[in-house]
Amino acid sequence: MAPRLNFDNQNHNIMTSQLFKWGIMAPVAGTLLVLTACTDLEIEEVDSIIVEDTGSGQVAGDPEQLVEAVYNGLSTFTDQANTYSLFEHPSDELIPPTRGVDWGDNGVWRTLHAHTWDATHAQVLNAWNTLNSRIFNTAEILAANPNARQEAHGRFLQGYFMWHVLDLYGVVPFREFEQGVDELPRVIPRSEAIELAIDQVEASIDSLPSAGPGENIQGTKAAAYSMLTRMYLNKAVYLAQNPAGPYEHNPEDLQKVIDYADMVTEEGYSFDPNYFEIFEAGSDHEPILVSNQGTPENRWMMTLHYSQTPSGWNGFTTLADFYNSFDPADPRIGNEPTPDGTPSSGIGTGFLQGQQVNDQGNVLIDTRTQQPLFFTEEVDLAGVPTNAGVRVIKYHPARSGKYILIRYAESQLNKAEAQLRLGDAEGALETVNAMRATRGTPELSSIDLDGMLMERGFELYWEGLRRVDQIRFGTFTDTWDHKTVTDPTRVLFPIPQQALDSNPNLVQNPGY
Repeated sequence: MAPRLNFDNQNHNIMTSQLFKWGIMAPVAGTLLVLTACTDLEIEEVDSIIVEDTGSGQVAGDPEQLVEAVYNGLSTFTDQANTYSLFEHPSDELIPPTRGVDWGDNGVWRTLHAHTWDATHAQVLNAWNTLNSRIFNTAEILAANPNARQEAHGRFLQGYFMWHVLDLYGVVPFREFEQGVDELPRVIPRSEAIELAIDQVEASIDSLPSAGPGENIQGTKAAAYSMLTRMYLNKAVYLAQNPAGPYEHNPEDLQKVIDYADMVTEEGYSFDPNYFEIFEAGSDHEPILVSNQGTPENRWMMTLHYSQTPSGWNGFTTLADFYNSFDPADPRIGNEPTPDGTPSSGIGTGFLQGQQVNDQGNVLIDTRTQQPLFFTEEVDLAGVPTNAGVRVIKYHPARSGKYILIRYAESQLNKAEAQLRLGDAEGALETVNAMRATRGTPELSSIDLDGMLMERGFELYWEGLRRVDQIRFGTFTDTWDHKTVTDPTRVLFPIPQQALDSNPNLVQNPGY
């Protein structure tokens, strides 16, 4: 059995000055941190777990309530800021243009795209706080005398959140739940943290339920198997002496990726023949874990134009090179709208490029310029017209289901990549083509690592995995539109300066 791990963050009844000693600058546990801006949809979290203070230390709450609260805390991933922004904005598939004063926000978005962030960056701090608070919440579950099922959920969630912290920051602050608040946490290095995260998820499997695709708002065996394909595939990155590589993949780890991916299939999952139905209500092929609280609304609001229905924030777009990398025959590139007068029927799916129409099928007019709204492929990072940039719609405003955190295709692409890295190019091609054939996408005649990275982009775009993939494939330090920085230290984010100031056990990552 894996060791019970408890990680540092905050407690409801601990004063702010004590929190600072931990290196976590967060408010009470269970509260979602949202960057203050006019473009945020704040997510209301209704769960508040009160921790009893006996005067001699912390006493864990009711484990069932704690489990529910931490799963509700997965809503943090539905935000367009914080954790999502760190995984997507530094990649080659998303750009956050500033249009006049819109989306300026003191440069927080532009610096993520340009790889010029520092240790005071708001999103870096907020993600650190939020993720570490969730880890602490899971530590409380494991300290609350849980039954076998509750313990399994605590372990799965702990491994899940720990993976995000070690991937982004390279270290995980650690403190036992029962330790006094004046004790500084030790810091778990990346190479150790990935082993511990894997141990926790593997230890959860036996007592997690077996469930097929659908609105699974809590962990299942399939969710654990899928997370393990992600962890083992990236393990070489986390064990590397230099975080920027080179990476040496252990054949045993790659075989585990394949084995766990097959276990996901055995749980009843399969490829959906209609790609965009994956993200609609009632999807019954691919969703493995969805967020109970929070919705996909941020995903369409952050990209739709003010003049569309619903009126969006006219924010993020994809880059022209990424858009043009798609085969026009690939249905994953999107579908034209079918306007019939109902709300949002004038909005297509996938990439929105060219002339836009309203819900009646008429040419849509940009209310700011009074010109036809035509989305261009080219887009700059600042001083951008309101119509610049190809917009991205995976969750359609009229048909969206719950926000998907883990889905089947990722596990199978992880399998294909593991096959390829093991030298089984034929097996990798078969795995990829099985997905493409189901989607109605032309099959490939061959595949190499460059092609595998492209395939992951075609399938998983804007789902919060691109930064991870680019680092593993060695392209994160390349240049692309409006990103000229090639500094290899950018594969890790800095430890927030406030955390460093409060916890001397933390050491800043190289390059900051």
